[in-house]
Amino acid sequence: MKLLVVVLVLLFCPHHGVEAAGGEFIGISGLHFVLNGNPFFANGFNAYWLMTLASDPSQRDKVSSALSDASSHELSVARTWAFSDGGSNALQYSPGSYNEQTFQGLDFVVSEAGKYGIRLILSLVNSYDNYGGRKQYVQWARDQGHEIGSEDEFFTDPVVKGYFKDHTVLTRVNNITGVAYKDDPTVFAWELMNEPRCPSDLSGKSIQDWITEMAAYLKSIDSNHLLEAGLEGFYGESSPQKQANPGFQVGTDFITNNQIPGIDFATLHSYPDQWLPNSDDQSQLAFLNNWLDVHIEDARDVLRKPLLVTEFGKSSKDPGFSSEQRDAMFGAVYSKIYSSASSGGATAGSCFWQLMAQGMDSYRDGYEVVLSEAPSTTRIITVQSRQLRYLGRLRAGERNIAKLKKAKAMREKQLKAPHKGKGAGN
Repeated sequence: MKLLVVVLVLLFCPHHGVEAAGGEFIGISGLHFVLNGNPFFANGFNAYWLMTLASDPSQRDKVSSALSDASSHELSVARTWAFSDGGSNALQYSPGSYNEQTFQGLDFVVSEAGKYGIRLILSLVNSYDNYGGRKQYVQWARDQGHEIGSEDEFFTDPVVKGYFKDHTVLTRVNNITGVAYKDDPTVFAWELMNEPRCPSDLSGKSIQDWITEMAAYLKSIDSNHLLEAGLEGFYGESSPQKQANPGFQVGTDFITNNQIPGIDFATLHSYPDQWLPNSDDQSQLAFLNNWLDVHIEDARDVLRKPLLVTEFGKSSKDPGFSSEQRDAMFGAVYSKIYSSASSGGATAGSCFWQLMAQGMDSYRDGYEVVLSEAPSTTRIITVQSRQLRYLGRLRAGERNIAKLKKAKAMREKQLKAPHKGKGAGN
């Protein structure tokens, strides 16, 4: 009866928005994320553009607006770029040299996210050419006279690896909050790379060795925060599950890459409209469901680590697109996540691609969701946020009841102890 009362209170008491990010770091206990010892579930979004717009004071209102809108719909995690290498308005214009105005833009993002109770997954470099990526790192080494063949040597060349290690985001002291990023609980986790790929080594060894080295290095600097690799979820040559791949491999392995000790949780991306471009919508949805099923099972039974679906979406530029198709995809992803989370599985949440504020037409890529412009999708997002939040509160309530029961049992045992053997020998 007591448990029923707790459940009813949790489900029906008014609750709006999200709590401000407090002074506790997100941790891991077994298969689950935890905050203050209680299970933490995440409904979130991608917004790679936050630092870029925040570095221009005249555009910062869009950052605040997006974070405010997200918070009002109870979204709790944002994944964004903490990199911009080379080119105009870069964060890092040469190895270890930074544009202070751009860095102050990232400071603003971290500060605003904390204000609105949103935790950040900060990605440290791109696998692609956009915003510099590994191509820029390799070019920097070439400019210094080092002979490097392909961009894939980003993962193996000692000079290039040294440049990555010198990327000082972790030790940056926020000029607004006065707190170093590595000491700021607003950061949910670090991401080594956005979608690492090494097509010249499909064995996966190059990326396996790189993740192993870089995970250990980052952990030596920051033991407070969680770390993930940024993987899309493709299985490697050694994985019997590789038939689940959408017909290609990229030199990564969902199993072995995520088994590296320094990697705290696994990530998964899903873009059936890109990966299976010649198939119809139902076939893409069937692929999505199977893709989610095998990874959810492997995270629970093989990796024994939490899983976040850190990218998924449906492009409005796809032929025959309708909001119903996008809603069906969001619904499928959210249903799988909630089913796993509510049954004690490893899957703890997701981040859709991508959230935008109004007035950002030049950033639209077809996948954007402006909450005020997409009522049906926004309803699905909000319901998932609330369901996961209530689930977290329910689990916390169950945990507290279990603690009370344990404490009560101990007290009863202590009260009975003095009476044992009374009168013997007296």
